[in-house]
Amino acid sequence: MRLILASASPRRAELLGSLGLRFEIIPSDAVEHDAHPVSPGELALHNAQLKARDVAARHQDAWVIGADTIVVLGETVFGKPRDPGEARRMLRRLSGHNHRVITGVCLISRGGADERSFAVETTVRFRALGDADIEGYLAAVNVLDKAGAYAIQEGPPVVAGIEGSYSNVVGLPLERLAEELRGLGVLNSL
Repeated sequence: MRLILASASPRRAELLGSLGLRFEIIPSDAVEHDAHPVSPGELALHNAQLKARDVAARHQDAWVIGADTIVVLGETVFGKPRDPGEARRMLRRLSGHNHRVITGVCLISRGGADERSFAVETTVRFRALGDADIEGYLAAVNVLDKAGAYAIQEGPPVVAGIEGSYSNVVGLPLERLAEELRGLGVLNSL
C-alpha cells in the first residue's frame, strides 16, 4: 500500500525518511484553524485530521499521514508567525520560559475507512534571549514557516533543554508514529 505524507514540510519529510519508509509527499490544501474550543491538543489533532482527510479523499489506495505542530505558552497558542514583527514578539514571550510543543498526527486509509489520531507533547525550556539574540536568530533562520517562530534544529541555540520527544519538537513524533505504523503493519522492520 502507498504511504503519503500530507505535508510540504522538509523537516517532516526528513524525519519520516529516517524510518526507512518509501513515501510520497502530497501537501494538503486544507485550511488550518487557529483555535479550538476544547484545548490546544485538540487543535493540533483537529488540524492534523483536516490535512490527512483532505489528501485521503483524493488517494483512496494509500495510508496518509497528516500532522500539525503548535507551541503553547500557558494558554496561548503560537502557530506560524505572519511576519517578522510577530516572530519577534513570540520569541520575546518564550524567552526564559517553559512551554509545550504539541504535535497532532492523523493516520488515515481507504479514504477514511480506517483512521487513527494521537497527540504528543514535549516540554521545552527556552533560554533567556536579549534583543541581540532574537535579531541574530531571525537573521539566521526562516522562522515564518515554524510554529512559535523557532526550530530546535536550526540556527543559534535558543532551547536550554527538553522533556520528551526531540523529533516531536522538530515536527513529527517518530517514536509514537513508528509504534502506530508497526501496529498497522506498515512498518515491520523497526
